[in-house]
Amino acid sequence: MNTADLGLPVDVPSTALFTDQYELTMLQAALAAGTADRRSVFEVFTRRLPEGRRYGVVAGTGRVLDAVENFRFDADVLAFLGERGIVDEPTLEWLSSYRFGGDVWGYPEGEVYFPGSPILRVEGSFAECVLLETVILSILNHDSAIAAAASRMASAAGDRPLIEMGARRTHELAAVAASRAAYLGGFATTSDLAAGFRYGIPTVGTSAHAFTLLHDTERDAFQAQVDSLGRGTTLLVDTYDVAEAVRTAVEVAGTELGAVRIDSGDLLLVAHRVREQLDELGARDTKIVVTSDLDEYAIASLAAAPVDAYGVGTQLVTGSGHPTCSMVYKLVARAESADPTAPLVPVAKKSSGGKTSIGGRKWAARRLDEHAVAEAEIIGTGPVPAELADQQLLVELIKGGQVLARESLDVVRDRHAAARTRLPLSAAQLSRGEPVLPTEYV
Repeated sequence: MNTADLGLPVDVPSTALFTDQYELTMLQAALAAGTADRRSVFEVFTRRLPEGRRYGVVAGTGRVLDAVENFRFDADVLAFLGERGIVDEPTLEWLSSYRFGGDVWGYPEGEVYFPGSPILRVEGSFAECVLLETVILSILNHDSAIAAAASRMASAAGDRPLIEMGARRTHELAAVAASRAAYLGGFATTSDLAAGFRYGIPTVGTSAHAFTLLHDTERDAFQAQVDSLGRGTTLLVDTYDVAEAVRTAVEVAGTELGAVRIDSGDLLLVAHRVREQLDELGARDTKIVVTSDLDEYAIASLAAAPVDAYGVGTQLVTGSGHPTCSMVYKLVARAESADPTAPLVPVAKKSSGGKTSIGGRKWAARRLDEHAVAEAEIIGTGPVPAELADQQLLVELIKGGQVLARESLDVVRDRHAAARTRLPLSAAQLSRGEPVLPTEYV
């Protein structure tokens, strides 16, 4: 059962306080000024990719849909806001019946994006849209950073599976979201049972060094594990002497031993030695799993090694050096009055320092070359050119406050794998460089 398909709520009674105070004070002032009901368009985008990244990955959209649905100001939340004097009574009254009733469009989860891509577009009254800024950004910035790192690692790993094992290196709830994003980005399994329960991700795990140290001898530890989990288990062989451990592992489990795991040392050298030893002992089908602070560069360096799977923790859940995507949520258009028929007027920030934005309600499309490979990200505010009509990227996610459809994580994972194949080959390069596609405005 995939619990994500059930539309289960997030693990909190309300997401309403996953916000910054200034969003509520802006609401209060807008209500008093009579501008809160003006139809508005907010967009999520990033001005640049993290240094050296060739593309970004849209992740967290499914969690955003859950968060918007659970954005409710219940009695306890309202009491907190009132007791602290954060907003006045009229604003508290307005918040008591808050339900997002607008529309949301966005890049499908798992799709790739580039600087300026309108990853998410939120439309409705200023009041209902402005409150969602922080919760949307916190989800998309975190999950997209993890997914981008996972995607790079998956490219480096090729056909070899990746195991997500970073729960102990981050916040306990962030670990669950990170596991989801990693699976989207190409990881095969997770060690985090909460992620397995919540999202149906396959889970794996056998033993740590503590299990070996618990027993009087390494042989006793291996025998206990094989007796409990079977000959197909994975034995950890670097607690003491690797060569001796491999020999003992095969003696205990036989040539049917599933795998050995190496968690320290010169992984390239040790993997070759262990493979040679396993083959000499007749355990030719026994696989080798390596762990130990891997990132995409370390994985790529092991491409020629006889390694069958990689376990990644710290570098994955921290975005491999880039824990955020620097996405922003900006007002790009608004009506001049509360009249629902009033036309939208483009608005944009014009300050210096590289924080400018481009006004107008945007569409996005990806131009393909004659080989159906992407060659540019096209963004515009006017009519969509006929030749790009079937290459538009944004899809409707929420209409009139109602979530239109939820997708299983496997569908999203497959979408990302497909999106990656439509990028130029240079997208998989780990060397520093510019985004693999230019962004063009029309």
